[in-house]
Amino acid sequence: MNEPLDAEMFDDPACSDRAQPFRVGDKWTAMVLRCLEVGPRRFSELRVPLHWVTPKVLTETLRSMERNGFLTRTAYDENPPRVEYALTALGRSLLGPLDTACDWARTHVTEIVEARAAYEAG
Repeated sequence: MNEPLDAEMFDDPACSDRAQPFRVGDKWTAMVLRCLEVGPRRFSELRVPLHWVTPKVLTETLRSMERNGFLTRTAYDENPPRVEYALTALGRSLLGPLDTACDWARTHVTEIVEARAAYEAG
């Protein structure tokens, strides 16, 4: 039998919800990271490959990423106004782990699809 879980297991500041960037696992965040990988982009540019994401959800994702320090938002005083989003060093540091996760998913996609099908069937 397993030991009971410790009620204070997440009391360590390194494991608290304030330190853990949970949005990294959000499917839109990973896609935004990929879109910004080569350089700054405007909101309208991000909407092209992310066309199925509503503007509201994309805005929420960008704000969360900015709050977590993954990207910067730069507003230019122009007419019409121009805003660009760019990865920070912290955001750029997520690209390596994202590459690893994508490689893992490509390797195991067949197993994942089979597991999902078995779950749905059963």
